[in-house]
Amino acid sequence: MHEIQDNPLDAPDADPFAIARAAAADIRRLTGVEQHDIAVTLGSGWGKAAELIGETVATIPATEVTGFSKPALEGHVGTLRSIRTPGGRNVLIIGARTHYYEGHGVRRVVHSVRTAAAAGVQTMVLTNGAGGIRETWRAGQPVLIADHLNLTADSPLEGATFVDLTDLYSRRLRELARTIDPSLDEGVYVQFRGPHYETPAEVRMARTMGGDIVGMSTALEAIAAREAGMEVLGFSLITNLAAGIQPTPLSHEEVIAAGREAEPVISSLLARVIGEL
Repeated sequence: MHEIQDNPLDAPDADPFAIARAAAADIRRLTGVEQHDIAVTLGSGWGKAAELIGETVATIPATEVTGFSKPALEGHVGTLRSIRTPGGRNVLIIGARTHYYEGHGVRRVVHSVRTAAAAGVQTMVLTNGAGGIRETWRAGQPVLIADHLNLTADSPLEGATFVDLTDLYSRRLRELARTIDPSLDEGVYVQFRGPHYETPAEVRMARTMGGDIVGMSTALEAIAAREAGMEVLGFSLITNLAAGIQPTPLSHEEVIAAGREAEPVISSLLARVIGEL
């Protein structure tokens, strides 16, 4: 069953951007930080990066911020954290991701991104744990997202809103990330609706269409970030090879375990990249 709660984004006549502005005002009030420069959504396996980025100024439960709800997925901490980097940048760490498969609608999926934009963020970093299609990739490997295929049959854009996605995942930021780790590979992320894992036939379809990574998040958030005018950097942690690529059955426990094992290395990488933004 879906979570039952009053959320202003669920009203059909709600203005999601006004609600995002109210959420940003909550963050300013609760953290004491007037403006944030960078936002990072921490997916499965990326959580420890928050400890390495800089000094924590404030940590607040996401449920105290307008429009946010408690994450449904293990590995997401359910908080928003304001961190100041050694270089004096303010980073908003989003540990409260709403997934499309939760059934709350796209407005709630992208609310954190729109809130970040309303808080002054110019650079949006989106991370996730995902399945790899390339046989040469291994569990625990971070890869850059170069582009995506949105197979949710949905969009965060409403009405006649036309947004260019040609360079959605910033080439400039990907090149910057590779100055820190030249071994970083990159690929095309494919967002499925979930919550079931993909079948081997669906993975073959994704590969035929040009996909390299399969998951259940990120693409819709990236579109909303571009609509808001933010520059986007995307990272996937390959937690497993996708169905039909690896011979064994898939499980969420496997994803969590791979994330925990890789966490120290990828968190350090992410913190170093953020330090250069």
